[in-house]
Amino acid sequence: MGSLVKSTSFLKPGKGVYAFFCFSILLVHLSVHSAAAGYLRKAVINPVKDTACALKIQQIISDNQIESSLNYPKSVKRFYDQNGYQPAWIKPQSGFGQTWQAMLMLDCVLQYGLAHADYHPKELVYERLHNILEKPEKYDVAEKARFEITLTDALITFMNHLHFGKLNPDFPSNKIDIGNTAFHAEATLLEATRQNDFMSALVKIQPQSKEYLDMQDHTRLLVGQYQADCYEIPQEDIRIMAINMERMRWFATDDKTYIKINIPSYSLWLQLPDTAYQFKVIVGKPSSPTPTLQSQISYFTTAPEWKVPKSIFVKEILPKALKDTSYLENNHFTIYDNKGKYIGSEIAELRKIKSHPGNFYARQSSGCDNSLGLIIFRFQNIYDIYLHDTPEQLLFAKQERAFSHSCIRVEHAEKLAGLLLKNDGAANKLPALRQALKIYQTKNFLLKKPVPIKTTYLTCEVKEGLLIKYRDPYNLDGSLEMALYNTEMPLTMR
Repeated sequence: MGSLVKSTSFLKPGKGVYAFFCFSILLVHLSVHSAAAGYLRKAVINPVKDTACALKIQQIISDNQIESSLNYPKSVKRFYDQNGYQPAWIKPQSGFGQTWQAMLMLDCVLQYGLAHADYHPKELVYERLHNILEKPEKYDVAEKARFEITLTDALITFMNHLHFGKLNPDFPSNKIDIGNTAFHAEATLLEATRQNDFMSALVKIQPQSKEYLDMQDHTRLLVGQYQADCYEIPQEDIRIMAINMERMRWFATDDKTYIKINIPSYSLWLQLPDTAYQFKVIVGKPSSPTPTLQSQISYFTTAPEWKVPKSIFVKEILPKALKDTSYLENNHFTIYDNKGKYIGSEIAELRKIKSHPGNFYARQSSGCDNSLGLIIFRFQNIYDIYLHDTPEQLLFAKQERAFSHSCIRVEHAEKLAGLLLKNDGAANKLPALRQALKIYQTKNFLLKKPVPIKTTYLTCEVKEGLLIKYRDPYNLDGSLEMALYNTEMPLTMR
């Protein structure tokens, strides 16, 4: 195949021109696939008998004749239930009708960071569609109905991938297909068929954050300039952006205020309605990685006491104490049994603990050298991690900052706490915050409106039109890339 186009001045879409770009690139793609282009130019379509096709659609779905070949069989059934089993695609139309728009959009899903192979390419063939529409008398109603149903499933799959992501760990396809989610692709698809701008109605369901749209615009630019065939596995930069757009779909949010921590860039953003603040963070080392998650910060605590996780107590604190009992006192650690009884720091007691370490735990009292620093931000999560200050401020000067035991340390924690109070309409609590930090007073500051927090794993982003790549500290890109493109070997060479 030759290059798509030499000049790409028309392929620079803004955020509200999805349909224009899609139309442009798909027509260019059709110029390469001359047979399909011929079908579109002809666009002479004879009507089909809706009643016969509707009855066959209902029969095929009711008898589960092709359920095993569909990605979202329950969603497809709901689509036709809501449409009275009438065909949505195998019906009279002219010009660049919705059926052709749908086919061509699936043809170039690469611009959305998706893989063409996921949308029934062997069944949804241009020649077959052209013949079904233009020579309906040569095809039995069953074949028409199967093509119709397969195209619906492909579009529902495409929409779910755009909205949730293909590999969302919280929303696998079987969970989505049940219909117990806020977004329903089948209902949105049916509504889109009733809109004048069919393409825009489909793609508006994807994330609308600036970081996502910037990356998608950059993907389109690279696809338009450099990609010769929408069917092929794309070049490295496009693959990296596809991986990260997939991750963005997992954690899409409409919140105006939130905290986002990106692990590979070692950065925290506090997004407020009118501005954003950036902070450096330290994240988990590869042997104890920081997980990706979504939660809410409901309060923070000054001068916190630290209940040491048992793994750290057993592997780090206890061995150091056995070598030098003064280590506990010098670092303000005290040891208790599981019933809360204080255990002394004599070497004989420590040796007893060594034989049954799971029955004991340690606490570190508040103070300037507490491992949690001066402030801890609490949020519910199954990993028992938190966001906190640290006395080891020199670590923030390092470029790569994967040093912690899963928890996240933030630079300028006092500033972050103050911004949260101001945003919560509690600026009057700032003097109390400063006083508590000054005298190491343990004090909780509750937020009237909890602030969403999410940790993400984005190994690239687009800034001012340039693609910025980050190191992949946990080596996660390769496995996601293989799953996204259905390959057995990682494609990205980093």
